[in-house]
Amino acid sequence: MRVMAQMSMIMNLDKCIGCHTCSVTCKQAWTNRSGVEYVWFNNVETRPGVGYPRGYEDQDKWGGGWVRTKRGRIKLRSGGRLAKLARIFSNPNLPGIHDYYEPWTYDYDMLINAPRTAQTPVARPKSLLTGEDMKISWSANWDDDLGGSLETMQQDPILAKMSEEVKAEFEKAFMFYLPRICEHCLNPSCVASCPSGAMYKRAEDGIVLVDQDQCRGWRMCVSGCPYKKVYFNHRTGKAEKCTFCYPRIEVGLPTVCSETCVGRLRYLGIVLYDADRVAEAASVEDDTALLQAQRDIILDPNDPAVIEAARAGDIPEDWIEAAQRSPIWKLMQYEVALPLHPEYRTMPMVWYIPPLSPVVDVVTGSGNDGEDARTLFAAIDKLRIPIGYLAELFTAGDVAPVDAALRRLAAMRSYMRGINLDDERDERIANAVGMSGAEIEEMYRLLAIAKYEERYVIPSAHTEQAHALEEMACSLDFEGGPGMGGAGPFGSSSGQSVPVAVENFHMLQNRQTADRPSSPGRVNLLNWDGNGTPDGLFPPSTMGDVRPTGKRKDDKDKG
Repeated sequence: MRVMAQMSMIMNLDKCIGCHTCSVTCKQAWTNRSGVEYVWFNNVETRPGVGYPRGYEDQDKWGGGWVRTKRGRIKLRSGGRLAKLARIFSNPNLPGIHDYYEPWTYDYDMLINAPRTAQTPVARPKSLLTGEDMKISWSANWDDDLGGSLETMQQDPILAKMSEEVKAEFEKAFMFYLPRICEHCLNPSCVASCPSGAMYKRAEDGIVLVDQDQCRGWRMCVSGCPYKKVYFNHRTGKAEKCTFCYPRIEVGLPTVCSETCVGRLRYLGIVLYDADRVAEAASVEDDTALLQAQRDIILDPNDPAVIEAARAGDIPEDWIEAAQRSPIWKLMQYEVALPLHPEYRTMPMVWYIPPLSPVVDVVTGSGNDGEDARTLFAAIDKLRIPIGYLAELFTAGDVAPVDAALRRLAAMRSYMRGINLDDERDERIANAVGMSGAEIEEMYRLLAIAKYEERYVIPSAHTEQAHALEEMACSLDFEGGPGMGGAGPFGSSSGQSVPVAVENFHMLQNRQTADRPSSPGRVNLLNWDGNGTPDGLFPPSTMGDVRPTGKRKDDKDKG
């Protein structure tokens, strides 16, 4: 047994309201740079729907993840070393910009400086890639709130596996939101796909990163990732991906998406796993057995044998203690959390608690009590359509684990209502789902009213690890920072300079330090930092144009 630590996340989908706050704050923190305008390390999808990029779950098309061979081993679906070498200069299994979307901005200067006319001036959309006028037809959340809609359901790869009857019923069935980040898998196919060895999984905490200095822009990682959470920076010629906010994690802070989540639906913590059994778990024959195989390699942090093996593997004491308090371990024990697409055999470590809300909504809409245990259990049995869809997402089509998770969530809702309204603890409700009343109350506390320090149990990196972590860091500090520059076909010259008025941090900084205003003839004092002498800012003087420094424009520097 070789014990290793993995930083993991669980999201409670019942709490997600689709506000996209996590996406926006992640964008501001990590991808607010030229070259990655279309990139969203975190995005929120409406389900049923096509996802981002469109149809990323269709592995017959993209060739992501792993497949099991007849010998019982796993291999990359996109092919081994020889297959990659044969197409290293032309990789056909890549989403195009139309599968993501062509990012755009607006010509805001037109609104400010347009001459007075009878018609209101219009800010035309401009492509952030070419600077040309464009027609907006798709975006990262174009189908927002259209779950099950006939407009997009035909392109949903999961619905394609189901009958026409089931598809047609979805419009009346349910809708939910699915936030997605990199899965930071135990068996990452993106790492195995990288020809240059730039992608790696940190041994300390399991976070998957890209070494920007090593990356050569082959883009095999984009093809290899079945979740399509690796992106290509067209400006630098490098691959980029979600970093799990490793600089924050190292000092014990949660990721930006977790910190800013309005619904408090994210949980972060360390889990311990047996690294020697990962390949075995990923190679089980039946796709529906992959969930249990992955659960089996997650180790009990309270087991004395596991603690001893963790110490032998140089895992610090406070990390072992954090694993014992981890909300991830607790929710996995309750078996209400499920991985996204385990059939890809990557062993993903961002898990989800399936939404009970569609079932409750149907029960309530029919005039029945949406919190009565018997009614909810009956509804779960009857509403096979939502459960079938959730099973295709989280359990490779096996309905039983989803059914069990929803029943436990329904039991928790009914059991806690009995306490709050009647001051009665009905153990029969808990026993019906294989739990005790005390376990139901503990699960309720964690899912409903847990405080900040209970939802995020993140041990800080140790001083003795600092040098190793710095050596392996992912250099995305700033544009032009380590690993982000360099001329040539794989450097900064591979992309165009920023076109038109890109409203981001860097352009704002440029405007603030420019010698002329962005809009000729106008000066915005809020954006002016005192440099230069914009026309119209200072009155003309008979002694010469006086600068803010006190020097005349026609003076020469003396000494």
